[in-house]
Amino acid sequence: MADAHRDYFNQKAPIWDNLLTGETLERLKKIIDELAIRPGSFILDVGTGTGVLLPFLVEAAGPEGKVVALDIAEEMLARARAKNPGNVEFVLADISCTPFQEDTFDEIICNSCFPHVTDKPRALAEMARILKPGGRLVICHSMSREAVNDLHRSLGGVVANDLIPDDDKMQELCRQCGLVEIEIINTREKYVLKARKPILTS
Repeated sequence: MADAHRDYFNQKAPIWDNLLTGETLERLKKIIDELAIRPGSFILDVGTGTGVLLPFLVEAAGPEGKVVALDIAEEMLARARAKNPGNVEFVLADISCTPFQEDTFDEIICNSCFPHVTDKPRALAEMARILKPGGRLVICHSMSREAVNDLHRSLGGVVANDLIPDDDKMQELCRQCGLVEIEIINTREKYVLKARKPILTS
């Protein structure tokens, strides 16, 4: 993610939570609930922002699990850290180049972030690298792909061209980095892409 995006989200951090509606939170909670994340899972929250998903992910992981919250914007991460005590580790990094070891996470959740990633193939390859074999990548939004793309175009500036590619392109990008079982759901209330890192057999 480019420096321009880091600056943009640092500037937006103080007002970010004011943009959240109860309906959005309900949709996000439902998305996480429907994932049926196993208790004890090691979860990465990519682009955590002010930590909107963290309560849902901490609950899903349970006391035996762990959540890592990653963001490129220092101000976003500071606000997430301030309001989300508990079993969460906060990491300032770009998802295209993370400090994590290979085969680390059971679940990687990328909520309201993927359109802003500058190098999407590289970011997907990195997420595939740090997933455990059998682990799952989830890219999600609380609105349709079309609504996300229209919103970013209407905002203009740095985010004007931050779009979710169409289904064929997303499937191609996932396959290129070795992900399998790719499923995309696109409705008025949500966009959810799920894919898994294959389990290699000898």
